[in-house]
Amino acid sequence: MAATDDTLLVNRMHMPHELDGGVAERAAIGLIVLATDHTIEHEWRQVFHGLDGVAFFESRIMNSADINPETLAAMEADLTACTAVIRPGERIDVVAYGCTSGGMVIGPPRVAERIHAARPESKATTPILAVLEGLRAMDVRRVALLTPYIDEVNQWMRRYVEEAGIAVPVMGSFNNGNDNDVARISPASLEQAIVELGESDAVDGVFVACTSLRVCAIVEQAEARLGKPVTSSNHALAWHSLRLAGVDDKLPGLGRLFQI
Repeated sequence: MAATDDTLLVNRMHMPHELDGGVAERAAIGLIVLATDHTIEHEWRQVFHGLDGVAFFESRIMNSADINPETLAAMEADLTACTAVIRPGERIDVVAYGCTSGGMVIGPPRVAERIHAARPESKATTPILAVLEGLRAMDVRRVALLTPYIDEVNQWMRRYVEEAGIAVPVMGSFNNGNDNDVARISPASLEQAIVELGESDAVDGVFVACTSLRVCAIVEQAEARLGKPVTSSNHALAWHSLRLAGVDDKLPGLGRLFQI
């Protein structure tokens, strides 16, 4: 039975209240997530857990589960619109575009330009930009590259990293071009592959590319087995976004990068 006015005993309006800084008092980070991505939000929640006053806010961008240079480049047209719907009218300190290969195809400067068209005041980053910054911060000059991609994307990614000044003498891939399958590659399989590639004397660190791969929870144990730094697309992107936002907290359980 619907309530009527005579059943309302109290209707107190304009109750006193005060405002605080909200969930993003320290830092507000925007994250553009691929429509097919299963993983990045899950991993970022692990990283951001316990960081009071630091929050991230997601927007989804349409993409194809078939990963190739043409489908990756097609996302550029939607970057500005996807940025614009992240907390309109409210502060966003950093906007991160969560696609490793897409960020490389489009290029970090062009990604930043598209983001700044909607958010001129925000800093911008991509996984590849974050990884390169992270590898340099850990003094990794020769990296083993692990990807899920087809060889065309792998070779192109290797050239990109080497042109940035970091050698890639060791590389391995699951060679699975379907993003939905990639998200289900088990952490145990990932750790085994990281250790196999990282054990080479030719490298002093490991980079696991692709935001669909679940690496954050195994970084520390993989580093312990190798005695070398390990990072991934999601791992480095979270670190770089936090540092760009002025959050310098050293976080336990996330390996060497989060101690810098």
